[in-house]
Amino acid sequence: MCSNYKPVTLQDRLLAHFGVARPEDADPPELTYAGRVAPFIVREDDREALACHLGLYGLLPDWAPNLAFGRRTYNCRSETMRSKPSFRDAWFAGRRCVIPVEMLFENCWETGDPVRWAICRSNGDPMAVAGLWGVWHDPQGQPVLSFTMITVNADGHGVFGRMHPPGDEKRMPVILRLEDQQAWLHATPAEALAFLRPFPAEGLQAEPDPAAWKPLAEPRSWAQSDDLFADDWHRAATDPKARALKARRTRPAPPPPKPSPPADAGDTGDLFG
Repeated sequence: MCSNYKPVTLQDRLLAHFGVARPEDADPPELTYAGRVAPFIVREDDREALACHLGLYGLLPDWAPNLAFGRRTYNCRSETMRSKPSFRDAWFAGRRCVIPVEMLFENCWETGDPVRWAICRSNGDPMAVAGLWGVWHDPQGQPVLSFTMITVNADGHGVFGRMHPPGDEKRMPVILRLEDQQAWLHATPAEALAFLRPFPAEGLQAEPDPAAWKPLAEPRSWAQSDDLFADDWHRAATDPKARALKARRTRPAPPPPKPSPPADAGDTGDLFG
């Protein structure tokens, strides 16, 4: 499942390929993870015009208990989105969106270990990923926008079929043709189902990410507990003037003294005689 990607943030790229501009007063991060802010595109009311908004990656239904809920809803399976409570309201309400993506990141296990790969369009265009969006209200009544990527089965796919651990089902986001954006956003729910199919592998390029890093796995118990700092992360992510937190540097401990030879060791040659 796609939990990490590089969004399209440059205004000229958004205008040229999606016909929209992101809000000028916001500066989204270059990499997006669940709970981070990124741009997504919706239709403007019932008109043909499109609008770009910033929202949290991870859909928050209106009944979500807190922001941390979005850490489990950043991907939406197309096979179950019409029945799962987390997604069905957004689907049947027609809250479909387009997520502008420069690059997706997935782990390839062909070497026996996870190797982070970067996946992008082979022609240099950005990707238009199909998604759902919603509006959640925090305890103070302030609206919070959020979105999720819709995924489909990718067994046998030339690119995404090589990702994920052995034995796991292969999945991939729904990547739309750029010329299908308007049709996806303005279709009826029944018509929109026709867009939920794998993007051809020959239109994609994949290779090991030179900037790869290997994140530590979270203990399973963490996913079962609330994120006590979720509100703080949200404020920091949406405040363009927020300063990045830096870990305090500590001075390394001095090396231990070298051991002295025993008093009766004599010449060191005796030790090997």
